[in-house]
Amino acid sequence: MGLQQQLAEYFEFEELGTDLRTEVVAGVSTFLTMSYIVFVNPSILVGIEGEKPGIIVDGVSYAQTLQMVAVVTLIAAAVATLIMALYAKRPFGQAPGLGLNAFFAFTVVGALGVPWETALAAVVVEGLLFIVLTAVGAREYVIKVFPTPVKLAVGTGIGLFLAIIGLEAMGVVVADPSTLVTLGAVASNPVAIVSVLGLFLTLGLYARGVTGSVVVGILFTTVLGYLAAQFGFGPADALVGNLSAQATYDITPLAGAFVGGISNVEPFAFALIVFTFFFVDFFDTAGTLVGVSQVAGFLDEEGDLPDIDKPLMADAVGTTVGGMLGTSTVTTYIESAVGVEEGGRSGMTALVVALLFLAALAVVPLAAAIPLYASHIALVVIGVVMLRNVVEVAWDDLTAAIPAGMTVLVMPFTYSIAYGIAAGIVTYPLVKLAAGRADETRPGHWVLAGAFVVYFFVRTSGVLSGAV
Repeated sequence: MGLQQQLAEYFEFEELGTDLRTEVVAGVSTFLTMSYIVFVNPSILVGIEGEKPGIIVDGVSYAQTLQMVAVVTLIAAAVATLIMALYAKRPFGQAPGLGLNAFFAFTVVGALGVPWETALAAVVVEGLLFIVLTAVGAREYVIKVFPTPVKLAVGTGIGLFLAIIGLEAMGVVVADPSTLVTLGAVASNPVAIVSVLGLFLTLGLYARGVTGSVVVGILFTTVLGYLAAQFGFGPADALVGNLSAQATYDITPLAGAFVGGISNVEPFAFALIVFTFFFVDFFDTAGTLVGVSQVAGFLDEEGDLPDIDKPLMADAVGTTVGGMLGTSTVTTYIESAVGVEEGGRSGMTALVVALLFLAALAVVPLAAAIPLYASHIALVVIGVVMLRNVVEVAWDDLTAAIPAGMTVLVMPFTYSIAYGIAAGIVTYPLVKLAAGRADETRPGHWVLAGAFVVYFFVRTSGVLSGAV
């Protein structure tokens, strides 16, 4: 029996109405649409001393750290997607998720002042918790604990949060002492001019459905920045990435760093961090799986994905492995819908994606060559796309609209995904009670709301400062 026949039998091509060529094309399409994470994840996770929070390794340069995180990103994505391919047999790509990496760097490491090693420990614990809950089939119980309006609003809130981070890196949005934020000097700032041109190109390509449009946009913006610097339209140190960085594949400073992060943690604060990682990862993955499966025709008559625990397990294992190696939470990518639209129906699509992630290890040196503003174009594009999630909220019902609105608004305005989720969870049972509809709440809603009231008090009273 030939390899092609073996693959056809293992991935059940005939039953799913597909073939090897279709699956390979679908896999390549999915990889191209999500491969921007190779450049974007390091640019978010890696910190710059005195300028940006994130992973800062003593004795290791910024450029080298970028490359290490790029390597870890590729390995984590490949491992998770391989499990998706061979165990779950679904056409979904996985990689460290946008939003969760921003929460890791800007909220946990930045706002809370938690060491990045401890943040990685929280990712590992969250992944292990995810594995256990998935293994015992507790998914439905976990879902019932969280208010539906909050679940539906989280994606939009994260989209706004990502967009403001991206626009700030591009020089489009800047700080202002009177209005907090305002429009930057776009017409006189070379970085902003190059960024805006790259953003409009990327949005145009995305709107036309061009496969890999985000990657094309990032590379175009990078080249445009280099040309601008070359012809004297702006300073090279602002427009150009690091071209001299030597390729590094040694990830030992990151791999296993979570072990040291477990010591000397404050249990309450650590538990809240783990909880937030788990919450966003769980529902982002579940929502993506259901959404893409709807396109593929995988859902049953009740609108559920049969054997959803299998793809959830792939996500959980990928998150655990990623945290152990040195990256933030792994999740299923909505870009998987592109491969499904190309006809991908089996795990063979995911297998192609995983193999391409491994092959992409050869381009790791490019991670340091991509300027921050160019990579952050992806945040704005994906942020805009994520806004569509909010249409699912029942806006004509104020008991749903208020907690959903609080979730969406608080995230970007406080620069924290955790605060947005907490605001929605606290608001939900209160507005239900005020509306005389307390019977629509569950005990778990009140328990979570009470926990987050305590969290807000502890966080904003200064008690948490220096506790972790």
